[in-house]
Amino acid sequence: MDRLLLTLLCVAFFALCLYGMWRGWRRRARAQSVRVPPFPEVPADPGTPALVTRGIYVSTTTAGHWQDRIVTRGAGMRGPAVVRLYDDGVEIERSGAPGFWIPRESVISVGTAKGMAGKVMGTDSLLVFTWRIGDVELDTGLRGDDLSVYPKWIEQVKGGAQV
Repeated sequence: MDRLLLTLLCVAFFALCLYGMWRGWRRRARAQSVRVPPFPEVPADPGTPALVTRGIYVSTTTAGHWQDRIVTRGAGMRGPAVVRLYDDGVEIERSGAPGFWIPRESVISVGTAKGMAGKVMGTDSLLVFTWRIGDVELDTGLRGDDLSVYPKWIEQVKGGAQV
């Protein structure tokens, strides 16, 4: 009987922890939905992509704050992604989550990083787009399958936003 009670107590504690994390995630999403405008949708016909990279969408964070994950509108969900560069912007197509568009004129810079909320590595193996939406600057990170294409991305994506 003591063992059953202890087991039920452990299960209840674990369930309470999960509930608390879920509530915190939802509260954070509500607060960010007021501060961060909706991400732009991909245009109907963006043209032919100049670069295409497959990999893992890591996260979007507040620019310069690599642990401040943006979770509103599904942006906090990590997963497989395809990133395409077009003349007018960058498409982030995510599996199982809404994709979004980064207009070319919103891009501030593109570079590499060692870590971002949800992923930390010893080398600069994240491709990070710093961009502006409304009054908010964001960093969007991707861990590409082929790291050798990062210099092409950095060279071809020029920051067009007025700082």
